[in-house]
Amino acid sequence: MWRFARGPVVALTRGSARTRSRCRARATGVRRAPSVVPVLARVTTFAIDGLESRRVSVEVDIRAGLPAFRVVGLADVAVREARERVRSAVLNSGFEFPQRRITANLAPAYLRKVGPGFDLALAIGLLAASRQLDADRLAGWAVFGELSLGGELRPGRGTLAVAEGVRRAGLEGLVVPVETGFEAALVEEVGVAPVRDLRAAVEVLSGEREPEPVRAPPEPEPARDDAELDLAEVSGQAEAMAAMEIAAAGGHNLLLEGPPGVGKTMLARRLPGILPALTREEALEVTRVYSVAGLHRGGGLVARRPFRSPHHTISPSGLVGGGARPAPGEASLAHHGVLFLDELSEFPRASLEALRQPLEDGESTIVRGQQARAFPTRFMLVAATNPCPCGHAGDRRRCRCTEADVARYRRRLSGALLDRFDLLCTLARPPAPRLARTDPPTSGDVRARVTDARERQARRFAGTGVACNGQMDAPLARRLARLTADAETTLRAAYDREALSARGMQRVLRVARTVADLAASQEIHRPHVTTALALRQDRLDLARAA
Repeated sequence: MWRFARGPVVALTRGSARTRSRCRARATGVRRAPSVVPVLARVTTFAIDGLESRRVSVEVDIRAGLPAFRVVGLADVAVREARERVRSAVLNSGFEFPQRRITANLAPAYLRKVGPGFDLALAIGLLAASRQLDADRLAGWAVFGELSLGGELRPGRGTLAVAEGVRRAGLEGLVVPVETGFEAALVEEVGVAPVRDLRAAVEVLSGEREPEPVRAPPEPEPARDDAELDLAEVSGQAEAMAAMEIAAAGGHNLLLEGPPGVGKTMLARRLPGILPALTREEALEVTRVYSVAGLHRGGGLVARRPFRSPHHTISPSGLVGGGARPAPGEASLAHHGVLFLDELSEFPRASLEALRQPLEDGESTIVRGQQARAFPTRFMLVAATNPCPCGHAGDRRRCRCTEADVARYRRRLSGALLDRFDLLCTLARPPAPRLARTDPPTSGDVRARVTDARERQARRFAGTGVACNGQMDAPLARRLARLTADAETTLRAAYDREALSARGMQRVLRVARTVADLAASQEIHRPHVTTALALRQDRLDLARAA
């Protein structure tokens, strides 16, 4: 005991003041930290929340202490793993990694941070906090990108949504990987600095290098290559082709029923070829959805209308969106395009019923915890189904299904879902002479008529937020779908005979308005209504309607 106690006493009397302080701390068990001024740096980035971007402030604090690097702020595994990517990227880019206690906070803390897009912000914040980069120059910039171990930048999901967030926040510019520079430049009034690695990003932010100007690619022409499917390849289904033209002209939902091999799938896959080109606003919305979903990275706007054809084993969340981290489903990926459900009766009933609300509202609302995220779902629903389990109902030589089998098969589709189809068309096996027709209409011819009809609708719906007849609600239909006296009498007679529901009556009115648009008619006449009624032949016989 005395030997242990005498040592510090001798040191206190013989050494300097600094030595005496160290010895006193050793004797009392208290260790004083060196006098180091802590440094705090802030960098702006954005988190993807649904289809929107939320501003995130990355705060990096460096203090004396045992070397450690901690990321807080409700970060997922991919963000926490960024510590190792940032460490290697900083060292391999020629910078010094501080051997001190580093804390990075992603604010606001209540917002969940997902994905590797925070790598660049963490690295820039660390360099600014360690005084290897002037922190004052970061105020007007946002950064977004994933880092490789060598310091190169990799493109990430949601760059277009991030650029829109930068514009809303009023920031000066955005630093992104080179591969997504065009995508970010689609947002006007945002300065974009595309860089290839961490070193280049530091040079741009420090003012040593001027950002290279980025221009969005030219407006895409309707991308229709020679290999595109053409309606001219379809033979013997003139009635179904007419129904598909009406559906394309008005944005209506279409159900095709018939035995296998009559051309249901063949027709549906040729529907995008007769739709008009996307407008710039529509193309921006589609590009945002595909960018967040990771299906479009870099480049310009999506040029073609989407066509999605999911397998019949799809789950409700896969169809309308959802999951533990809500993501867009097939319905949102078909936004402003076509969602094709082949073998409709084979889909799980829960998945089909989940489509009812998105079809009516034009968006799918996913609620997780106390947060709700909306995904757009303005699409044309086209479905194909068989009349019975074997598909040959009515053919006594080939069909062996009992009435109970047929009834059970049809009950897989609820009446509420079927009522949301504007057009219901039955395809039959065509006779041989009709298959030999040599002058079928081409997709180009039909597309021209569809485009003219859509232009008439655009002028009619200007300022209403509605793009086509299929999106009209009841008040708008009563105001803009003008019926002649004969046409109104025919429609009311069909409703009074209980052949139509109230929703079905509105849908017939929408289809009749589209038929009139294809005929360049300002008013809806009786033949237009009878044509619309004929295309709901499972509920109303054409002869009775006439």
